[in-house]
Amino acid sequence: MATDPTKPLAGIRVLDLTNVLAGPFACHQLAHLGAEVIKVEAPGRGDLARNLGADPELSAQGMGISFLAQNAGKQSITLNLKDPRGKAALKRLVSTADVLVENFRPGVMARLDLGPEVLRAENPRLVYCAISGFGQDGPWADRPAYDQIVQGASGVMSITGDADSAPLRVGYPLADTVGGLTAAMAICAALQADPRGCVIDVSMLDSVLATMGWVVSNHLVGGVAPAPQGNENPTSAPSGAFQCADGLLNIAANRDEQWETLAHHLGRADLLERPDYATREDRKANRLTLKAELETVLTTRPAEEWANALNAQGVPAGAVMSVPDILSHPQVAGRDFLARFDGVPGVARPIDLVRIGAMVDGQRPAVEAPPPALGAQTEAILQDLGYAEGEIAAMKRDGVT
Repeated sequence: MATDPTKPLAGIRVLDLTNVLAGPFACHQLAHLGAEVIKVEAPGRGDLARNLGADPELSAQGMGISFLAQNAGKQSITLNLKDPRGKAALKRLVSTADVLVENFRPGVMARLDLGPEVLRAENPRLVYCAISGFGQDGPWADRPAYDQIVQGASGVMSITGDADSAPLRVGYPLADTVGGLTAAMAICAALQADPRGCVIDVSMLDSVLATMGWVVSNHLVGGVAPAPQGNENPTSAPSGAFQCADGLLNIAANRDEQWETLAHHLGRADLLERPDYATREDRKANRLTLKAELETVLTTRPAEEWANALNAQGVPAGAVMSVPDILSHPQVAGRDFLARFDGVPGVARPIDLVRIGAMVDGQRPAVEAPPPALGAQTEAILQDLGYAEGEIAAMKRDGVT
């Protein structure tokens, strides 16, 4: 039987013991790629993200927007991992799984007697992935880590903004998201090994630094101290955000021929004759005066008009857009990026959620089920593990599940 190319992880079972964003985002990617993801949550409260987001009513119902965003397609089972019966149930579940992902502080799972050595004794082929702010060792290992803490520690904030506004936080949870992507990538690689079985240590700090290759290498190799550049691209000019009649336009005339085409199209071929703009390095050194010259023309028309005209001439350009604007644009709306779910538990209206950021053979990988209510699949999963109805009832009565 032919396999679905959009679900390369079909048949893989992932146990998601994570909270809030980095871990749930990692498992969210795996679910879209076809893995069966079982979210293991604490009875009575579950993932903290269930109570977070811009809609207080949904948060009060345990289906906060922050939870909805990262948990479609998953199942939910509640287990008290401090109770011996909860530990035993997790071990039984581990024996059926391929992957376990957790983002507790280092040492928490070991103190619960559920560390990687214990769980891999139950299943030697288990890929155990621990996501933390700073990694499983080092002087900061025990520090609590949130996205903004890691953004600050990594140097990201120091280079975001301009000379007047930096240090500045990136406007979305960059460190959590990059950490989650790093975990998903490492897990997918580990699943290709034969025999399987390993422990993956994902540090959000390391993950963010790894994405800062140009910035870090300019320091390590070039001896250039990283500094905030605002909306300017430090590697070239004219390359950055330029004022138009109705807003900002990004232009990336990074090659000499693009710069020449831009100057001609704007009717400013005279700039090509000026020594201050003769070479890339000259333009970089005089980028602010060059920007002012170009904006005398760019401010006469709307950004989208310039974007269309410049792209047609081979000069990369694009208007600076809002999130609602880009989501409704045909470039996104026409590529099956958003999924609509009806009948979401605890949510009285349809909701739209983002899918994975890749297409496979022209199709967008997608999950079919909406985000789960807390513990919605507990009884069914325990039954599949061989628990009798009386055992499950006793576990519920005693708060084990």
